[in-house]
Amino acid sequence: MKNYTHIDDIDDLHSWIEEAKALKKNPLKNQELGKNKTIGLLFFNSSLRTRLSTQKAALNLGMTPIVMNISEDAWGIEFGDKTIMNGSTAEHIKEAAAVVSQYCDVIAVRAFPSLTDKEKDESEEVLTAFMNYASVPVMNMESATGHPLQGLTDAITISENTTKKKPKVVLSWAPHVKALPHAVANSFIQAMQKMDVDFVIANPKGYDLNPEITKNTRIYHDQEAAFKNADFVYAKNWSSYEDYGNISKTDMDWMLTKKKIGDAKFMHCLPVRRNVVVEDAVLDSDHSLVIEQANNRTFAAQLVLKKIIEND
Repeated sequence: MKNYTHIDDIDDLHSWIEEAKALKKNPLKNQELGKNKTIGLLFFNSSLRTRLSTQKAALNLGMTPIVMNISEDAWGIEFGDKTIMNGSTAEHIKEAAAVVSQYCDVIAVRAFPSLTDKEKDESEEVLTAFMNYASVPVMNMESATGHPLQGLTDAITISENTTKKKPKVVLSWAPHVKALPHAVANSFIQAMQKMDVDFVIANPKGYDLNPEITKNTRIYHDQEAAFKNADFVYAKNWSSYEDYGNISKTDMDWMLTKKKIGDAKFMHCLPVRRNVVVEDAVLDSDHSLVIEQANNRTFAAQLVLKKIIEND
């Protein structure tokens, strides 16, 4: 595996999960693997868990991380081809990616969608450009349409916490105060489609995700019906895919409550808006896995980096 940019880069999810669990038990076992290697973490958007967990993962492998907030610290980067650069951008991705490749052995990129231009977002302009012009492996720390590090993390977390051979897992849309991307939901769906789980999606009408991603997954427009006999409930907001990037539903009747989820384990990628997405009684209960999920981000990233280095 040269790059890790999509859940489909995982060749065998079950074996990856087991390897991540082993890393979690002995995080410093492979410290010599990344010795004298550098990872560049390039953030076009803000981050807390992704930034810290990926840095820690790199350090656990003996790598040196270099972090740069591109939107604040770098020249404006141009991604268009044959562009006359007489505007606000000062550096083209062709030179930027080539230069960073000389400084780093792996490049990790985080770049959110515009949520205004579906075609452009789905082309994954930023991530694709780095893959095209970098001469070293590229890792996706969340792109316009996917967050494969989070998807792997969530698969690990479910595997660690299930008591059933085939648990029921529900991905539920939840309210939010602003339009959010589809990336986390997309990668969670793709991860669950690779696992032996009874997986369903619950969202209001008008919020069905990209059918090329949901495929044959059952979609409920009745949240409580979807929650029946659920073992895990994953809450996430996303803006409309059909009416791209827009919000048509703002009322709170889809907020996650203790009464709704019952004894199901609760999951969320964080950050989460309390008493908007989910009530305190759920987050502060023994059924909440959100802190454990955040911890597993390190071992998902560490596993990915380990495989990239070994391949390289």
